[in-house]
Amino acid sequence: MTINRRDFLQASGLAAISGVSAFWLPAAAAGGVQGLRVTATGQALISHDICAAGYPGFEAVVAELARADVVFTDLETAIRTPHSGEPTRTRAMFSHAAEPVVLDCLESMGFNLLALANNHAWDLGTAGVLATRDVVRARGFGHAGTGRDLAEATAAGMLATPAATVALVAMASGRIRDGAAATPERPGVNELRLLEDERLHPEDAARNLAAIAAAARVADLVIAYHHNHEWGDDLARTKDWARRWAQACVDAGAHLFVAHGAPLLHGIEHYRGRLICHNLGSLVFHSRTPLGHYPAEVWESVIVHAGFVAGRLAELELVPVALNEQGDGEDGEPGFHATRGRPTLATGARAERILARLAGLSAALDTALVIRDGRAFLVPG
Repeated sequence: MTINRRDFLQASGLAAISGVSAFWLPAAAAGGVQGLRVTATGQALISHDICAAGYPGFEAVVAELARADVVFTDLETAIRTPHSGEPTRTRAMFSHAAEPVVLDCLESMGFNLLALANNHAWDLGTAGVLATRDVVRARGFGHAGTGRDLAEATAAGMLATPAATVALVAMASGRIRDGAAATPERPGVNELRLLEDERLHPEDAARNLAAIAAAARVADLVIAYHHNHEWGDDLARTKDWARRWAQACVDAGAHLFVAHGAPLLHGIEHYRGRLICHNLGSLVFHSRTPLGHYPAEVWESVIVHAGFVAGRLAELELVPVALNEQGDGEDGEPGFHATRGRPTLATGARAERILARLAGLSAALDTALVIRDGRAFLVPG
């Protein structure tokens, strides 16, 4: 199966993408974002090239992603290059590294903006953090969340499209191991630390809010990303501190806030005319855990199509996604883990169940979703 790849350009540090789909929204008044469509998905814990041969349902997922100007996810794997370091995890089950071909796959699927801040960024050490960043940049993706020092890891990554300039500020909390976080003198991940009393470290919070505010002064649209593993014993619930932080990022200038970390869907929140996705689960989940390790809901997600006009959320469409826990063959056989955790568009009763659960979680956040024809919608008033 052949999928047409988008041509990426590099100019003045901005990754520009051509050949985007036509706008689905009416043009806005002069100034600000005019009919910009952003698609966000669950995280990409991708260790194998799912594009090489394809599989039933793959083309439908790619067609959904092709509808947007900006297609965003978190790259939750270190990319192996000659400049990477050795694996830093002792348990191979939870060590995630992949060849650069997975970036070619994500590019061909339509992704052009990647968060790099997460708990697996350091799986090939500090050298691996920099190697991943370098190969992502060389392929023309907009990116943020790691850097040669703390300032660079915190700074917004910029993506220029024919419609608008988009900025991304990406951070991570929880399971950031010793040596993985960026410091003023060391490369690494932009860490947002949570203190024991569920207060965010004031310096980390101030640094990231300042980066969002700075991005809002130069970009048409700002995405704030948080890879959050500080969920305690309840992965299914958005903690109060996490909700307050998402809202603070919007208050600082973010138009869209996206979180991953717990591999489960959390609620969608319409806040001050902007959009918060408290947790989008996974789009690709090449987990090497045994069958049954996770509850069934871990293998479900949504694709988020968000339309912005003049910086405000104008339309929202949520497309249910199903991932296969069972790979080809028996657990432990070659190819089993390479063929599990692949996305398809959910249909029928499973689609309705995913959307009903998401609608209930969103209602608890004072956001009403309408389910129609196997999709969920929000039309902001």
